[in-house]
Amino acid sequence: MPHTVLLTGATGFVGSHAAEALLHRGDTVRTLARAGSDTAFLESLGVQVVRGDLTDADALKRAADGCDVVVHCAAKVGDWGHVDGYRAVNVEGLRHLLDATLGRPLHRFVHVSSLGVYAARHHYGTDETEPLPNDHIDGYTQSKVEAERLALQYHRKQKVPVTILRPGFVYGPRDRMVLPRLAARLKERSVIYIARGRFALNTTFVGNIADAILLAIDAPADVVAGEVFNITDGEFVSKRKFFETVADGLGLKRPRGFPPVPVFLARMMANWREGAFRRANKPNPPRITQAQLKFAGLNLDFSIAKARTKLGYAPHVLFDEGMKQALEWYKGQPKG
Repeated sequence: MPHTVLLTGATGFVGSHAAEALLHRGDTVRTLARAGSDTAFLESLGVQVVRGDLTDADALKRAADGCDVVVHCAAKVGDWGHVDGYRAVNVEGLRHLLDATLGRPLHRFVHVSSLGVYAARHHYGTDETEPLPNDHIDGYTQSKVEAERLALQYHRKQKVPVTILRPGFVYGPRDRMVLPRLAARLKERSVIYIARGRFALNTTFVGNIADAILLAIDAPADVVAGEVFNITDGEFVSKRKFFETVADGLGLKRPRGFPPVPVFLARMMANWREGAFRRANKPNPPRITQAQLKFAGLNLDFSIAKARTKLGYAPHVLFDEGMKQALEWYKGQPKG
């Protein structure tokens, strides 16, 4: 049966792909978009747009009216800034959205979280039984942990049929954040390898996340309600392969291989620079942060066995094809 879906964050990277996937199979999609945000692409697809944001209770009620599924992709992302700014969107915004669903005949509430909720350490096949830390390395990951706990609390106490998906590093067409920033760093030759770039990156093609969202909607409630699922491409991609694939695809020089920076030295540098920048109240982060160290220097290998078994999740696009699509899209965008 087709669903009527309230999709938050539809103007963003993951949300736009989720909108396409939902519409393609015949669902009706409605989104909440802030005044002034560009919704032309979504409207061309047939997405219904309600103007407002996650702090606007009236707009949320209008957007949720008649919807039997909620897919929550909206989030404040980044690795710099006070935690309260992240909480206002990622925790309190989620609370407002959950409140707007209460008393409605909801089939599923899919909350898109992040593998960043796990501790900032090496991971080798970490699964969903791993406890999450109470204190995190930055405002974004701290708020995402708190958001997950809030969503599961609403499941336990209010019976909201919540399912949580934890994607890893997301790449693919329409990435307007990571790939452009990386391209700029590669052009200026400032990318360096930590631990020779040998550790795993938790690559997750954006289309694979969209597939997982559909599976989370369709699976029986007794299988997925109140459950959490890691979502990646399920293959080993080293940091070196990732950086070199981007460099080669854009016709840029590969990062210098030597001298490689050991993880412990990179961590000391990140702690020192972050502390100095915070004391100076600088609005932008230093060149290396704890979050960037995690991305570039830690082994990020997470098990997706639970998603494969319970959701029937099978990544259909792997890294080589997914990055080819991402680079083709990026090269087709106007620069300047």
